[in-house]
Amino acid sequence: MTLALAVGFGLVIGLTLGALGGGGSILTVPALVYAVGETARSATTDSLIIVGLTAGVATLGHARAGRVRWGAGLAFGVAGIAASFAGTALNARVDPKVLLVCFATLMIVAAAAMLAKTTVHTHPEDDPGAGSPADLDEQAAALRRPGTLTGVRPVRTAAPRLSVAVAIRVVLAGLVVGFLTGFLGVGGGFIIVPALVLTLRYDMPTAVGTSLLIISVNSGVALLARSGQQHFHWAVIAPFTLAAIAGSSAGKRVADRVSSAQLTRAFAVLLLAVASYVLLRAIG
Repeated sequence: MTLALAVGFGLVIGLTLGALGGGGSILTVPALVYAVGETARSATTDSLIIVGLTAGVATLGHARAGRVRWGAGLAFGVAGIAASFAGTALNARVDPKVLLVCFATLMIVAAAAMLAKTTVHTHPEDDPGAGSPADLDEQAAALRRPGTLTGVRPVRTAAPRLSVAVAIRVVLAGLVVGFLTGFLGVGGGFIIVPALVLTLRYDMPTAVGTSLLIISVNSGVALLARSGQQHFHWAVIAPFTLAAIAGSSAGKRVADRVSSAQLTRAFAVLLLAVASYVLLRAIG
């Protein structure tokens, strides 16, 4: 039964990572705690392995499609290294119930932000990181048709010149994501993707691909900070990770066919449902 649950949740979590560039880790911890039966602290550690490996494999798939900006992604990840160690140190000193309440609160905030994001930038000229939906849909359709790969140019706006203000925003976002990765075992994709769109003016597909690179870096650093302190439940981690990797491949295909707004709304609703359940269990 535990194996079936691990595979089932792994597929769902991999799907969200591959399609949205984030969100998988924020569901992994509740799944490990309430479905598999791990403690909150063990779950935040095991999730780093599951999400880190899944994001790393998904990064390669997006890289083949030209959606990963390696330099910016690695710089973003490096910025959060110190904060990741600080979050890990705090994780060991916080009551597990408090960890779960923090998790639920973070899910609610993330869901609200994602829903708000789908109600703005309704006109393409107002969205600093993407072409019009029609342009993007046409490009995706063209890329899926045999023999039409050449001559299709992605619609992008010019990336902003690197300025002190942009650099500061990137570093601050990297620090926040690094801390959350260490403290709660989350990759922070729901923060990374908007940060890449707003600060570096990436289109959504590029932000998703680059976010996966950052998540894999952050997860690896946070896991390194916990090495020697935790026992890993490989009987759960292995099938969970393999299923999540398979799900991430499917998620990439979903991202090619479904609008990002529809995906975002669906995921936000899922987050709210899971957050409500976690809060009820934690405070009860």
